[in-house]
Amino acid sequence: MSAIPAPHHLTYDTTAAWLIRFATTADSVEPELTALDQRVGDGDFGTNLTGGMAGVRRALQALSDGPAADRESPAAPLATAARVFLDDVGGTSGPLFGLLLQELAAAVAANPATAGTRELAAGTTAGAAAIQRVGEAEVGDKTLIDALVPAAQALTACAPDTEPGQALHQAAVAAHQGAGSTTDLRARRGRASYTGDHARGVPDPGAMAIALLFASYDDALSSLDQLP
Repeated sequence: MSAIPAPHHLTYDTTAAWLIRFATTADSVEPELTALDQRVGDGDFGTNLTGGMAGVRRALQALSDGPAADRESPAAPLATAARVFLDDVGGTSGPLFGLLLQELAAAVAANPATAGTRELAAGTTAGAAAIQRVGEAEVGDKTLIDALVPAAQALTACAPDTEPGQALHQAAVAAHQGAGSTTDLRARRGRASYTGDHARGVPDPGAMAIALLFASYDDALSSLDQLP
């Protein structure tokens, strides 16, 4: 009989379930994200995110129906989701979320047997750095970086043996605070930068989605109001 993984380790099932819950969250909050993006961007962020996560659902189902060997690593669902966002999702958000998921997958794949909070911290940090290299955004530019960098810092501050759900809750709290801080900022990067002061008073939808991603590890959310 195989040993039951320690609670501070990720498994294929836990990462796949995390992504499925995030897909459910994305479906529920799409109207709210779309409403935000209609005020600061071109209004397609919510539909791009839900479309991407629908693709992730299909890809994970195909993975589940395939050879068992493809489901041995907790990195596999993350890598699968990364490919969907990098290859199939339009808009600015697709490649950026793809880069984050790709770096998370790489960090988990480096230590699949015992991957946990340490790898989540490393992947989130690397994902933020990759997105910053591509988009040249910094904290304070009113982008998803305003949520992702605090989330990475929160994960890094957790003890390596912290249960992933607890660590990701801390990341969600930090990301939500960071997303909230974008409300009164004037956008300097991304589509919102073209709207000037019209974007003031509205939180960045990409930053909110980062908070939703981390918050969905334990349970799907039905509205932005449920963010920790």
